Amino acid sequence: MNIRNFNDFKSFLFENKTIKQTIFKNTFWLAIAEGTSKSFKLILLIYVARILGATEYGKFTFALAFVSLFVIFSNFGLSRIVTREFARKKEKEKEFASIFSLKVLLSLGTLILILGGSYFITSDLLIQKLIWILAVYILVYTFSEIIYAFLEARQQMQYESLAKILQAVLITGASFFVLFNFPSVKNLSYGYLFASIITLISILLFFHFKIFPLKISFEKSIWKKFLLMSWPLALGGIFATICSQIDSVMMGHLGMITETGWYNASYKIAEVILLPAGLISASFYPFLSKFFSESREKLQNTWNHYMKSIIFLAAPLVMGGIVLAPRIIDFIYGPDFNPSILAFQILIVMTGIMLLNSPFNQALIISNQQEKTFWIVLSGAITNIILNLILIPMFSLYGAAVASLITFLLIFFLLVKFTLKFTSIRPFNFIILSTIIGAIFSSGIMYFIISQSVISRFNVLFLVLIGAIVYSVSFFIVDKISIKTYKINRRRQI
Repeated sequence: MNIRNFNDFKSFLFENKTIKQTIFKNTFWLAIAEGTSKSFKLILLIYVARILGATEYGKFTFALAFVSLFVIFSNFGLSRIVTREFARKKEKEKEFASIFSLKVLLSLGTLILILGGSYFITSDLLIQKLIWILAVYILVYTFSEIIYAFLEARQQMQYESLAKILQAVLITGASFFVLFNFPSVKNLSYGYLFASIITLISILLFFHFKIFPLKISFEKSIWKKFLLMSWPLALGGIFATICSQIDSVMMGHLGMITETGWYNASYKIAEVILLPAGLISASFYPFLSKFFSESREKLQNTWNHYMKSIIFLAAPLVMGGIVLAPRIIDFIYGPDFNPSILAFQILIVMTGIMLLNSPFNQALIISNQQEKTFWIVLSGAITNIILNLILIPMFSLYGAAVASLITFLLIFFLLVKFTLKFTSIRPFNFIILSTIIGAIFSSGIMYFIISQSVISRFNVLFLVLIGAIVYSVSFFIVDKISIKTYKINRRRQI
């Protein structure tokens, strides 16, 4: 598509024209939204940790981790199924009223579960109150997921992007106001809650008047149909949440509040690093779903591009994260959080594995094999719980980090095995293998450059920038050579 004037530029970013343009448009908007949201949250949490200290920060993250264990019950896997089904058949949008009503009921039920569970997880009255406030906040915050699922099915991520930016700005603004004027974890929780309520009201009003009219409908047949499709994802989501949150809950329950603060300080950075995978996944998912029923060749080609993008991102993030961990932790949190360094180095490897998991997980879902993802994540959750029970009492936050790493390694191997067995995707092909080799080679060059004494003395942000440029240029050159070699070999075979 040629962009010659402002109207062409506007059309390029707001309308769906071609497959490549739509993927780029969606990725662009999601990148802005997630980049803004995650950046604001990271900056906010850095100030929370610095102003309130590791112990108070630990209380906040412990309460938030406990609440997060229950969030999946409020969605029950519906968002992914709504996107998949609506993307395939637009006429199914008439069922959205019943799905929206089901989401309301699930959220209310989840709130009751959290309030009841708070009395069993801790006897600390302050932490109990934090759990109550954050329970309402996170249910309000995640309620918009069902709206986003509808927008993603229509491939209108620009509206989702604007909503997420609004949410990030309001939460960050309210929280900073509290931190600088009434600093306490309880007041901080109220700031989160207030901002999320304002955002949700805005999203619902916009969606109702501009996108699709909202109404309440209690058609149990539609509930049953979607719940039968979503339950494997829901149960898989429960166990995935256990894998990511149970370590913080266990440490908090055992009284390791300060250690929970150190651990989550490193984990939050790792979560930001996962941002690209979420953006890429959301952009590719509708097309993977569409091509599954249309063209095996298009499905494989699209998945190859998806996996190639993930590999391109994962390799330098892991290498750079390990090498620069001491500088990163000191720059962000200060010397009081030095115990977070080793945990971060372990978690950054885990993050690389989680990035690679995403394409395989999507392959199973779009192939209607979501039941398999349930068994995979169940295996991971059981492994994670057992390892945490053994390693946390012995090694504290480092035990939790190792438990997470081993868990996601297991999940990765199972995802690869099930993708090979139950889908038409062939993950081990020339494009993927050459991308892996190129990423490893380029990461090695990046490490060599940033480890030179002349360069390593620079500010960590400058090191990250240099590393990114060196890696990208190296990868681009290697990738071009690989593609050219592949085309020459194919011509010879023909």
